[in-house]
Amino acid sequence: MFNNSTYQAAKIVAPTIVNLFADHLDRAKERGEENLATVPDTKIIESIIDAAFWASLRREEGNSPKISLAFLPPDLAGHPLLFEKRIKVSPASLTKLAPGVERAGIHLGVWHDGSELYVWGTTHKIPNYCFVLDVSEPGLLVIKHRRVTGYGKFVNVAVLIGDQVKIVDEDSAHLPDCPEVLSSLLGFTSAGDDSVNILIQLAVSMRAHKHGGTLLVVPSGSSNWRQSILQPMKYSVLPAFCGLSDLIKQDNTKRVNSFWQSELIREIESIAGLTAVDGATIISDQHELLGFGGKIIRPRGKDMVEQIVVTEPIVGGGAVIINPANSGGTRHISAAQFVHDQRDSLALVASQDGHFTVFTWSPCENMVHAHRIDSLLV
Repeated sequence: MFNNSTYQAAKIVAPTIVNLFADHLDRAKERGEENLATVPDTKIIESIIDAAFWASLRREEGNSPKISLAFLPPDLAGHPLLFEKRIKVSPASLTKLAPGVERAGIHLGVWHDGSELYVWGTTHKIPNYCFVLDVSEPGLLVIKHRRVTGYGKFVNVAVLIGDQVKIVDEDSAHLPDCPEVLSSLLGFTSAGDDSVNILIQLAVSMRAHKHGGTLLVVPSGSSNWRQSILQPMKYSVLPAFCGLSDLIKQDNTKRVNSFWQSELIREIESIAGLTAVDGATIISDQHELLGFGGKIIRPRGKDMVEQIVVTEPIVGGGAVIINPANSGGTRHISAAQFVHDQRDSLALVASQDGHFTVFTWSPCENMVHAHRIDSLLV
């Protein structure tokens, strides 16, 4: 029916992806949900992945393509932009289209006529559980779907990095002590949970600036965290800056306003940008900015953290217990120490190479738990 793929990972992952999307849609139908997508068959998924992978290795005017492909017919796309003539899905055609559709929220609509896959146009609107394939970097593809509520980051299903295939393990959300930020990234926490979704957007923005950084989230109304930060803090903020927290407190009638959404993005990017400064950025769990450039120290009388448990929410990514020094660089070691000493806090750490870790205290394991979540953020 479609061209045989030459990208071996496409053949390996396609059957699993079909089963995952079919399962999601079956459960959604049982719950009575509407506006649901159609599940592509194995050969269609394999062909889309194959074309996208080879397109990712090409260049157009010196730039690598960044595109998002959504599998749906035009009649499920709201008010789409329709091409007069449909375009065959191929590495060459996708590369040519890429410069015009690389901005966030724009999807190339892909459908078939029974013998050929084609691009019919572009859309901002897609149905629930629609198969989406993002070309993020050369050789890096992300399979995802839209949240049912339509709010927040898309839910990642699988990540393909060259010949490496990572299938997201949704069961990770049901493990003891799973933090809400991880549950939300896996699609199980309500997308309307502002606190969790703000942390996700901060994490995405931190990862995007590629400088690396640490964000500490501490309990509001408590000053215990200051024992773990060298005083005086060079860039302490007093009074706490409430630009982000004030936006979150506004009622739902204002949130549909494009101005509110633009302001939210600006505040998130501002705080995430501060994490590029050497040292840690500190915010409260009410999203108040308390300072940045903080040097994490071990309080007098506290033990040095000697081991942590590390997990990654992918199939086959079992837990391992290691010394914090083996989890990453100085940022990771200091973040683990901070959470070890301030157990009601959490730490988000972005590496320059794109790796991202959330450190939390695990009462079940009685140690710091490092959640590697970069597979969920791309």
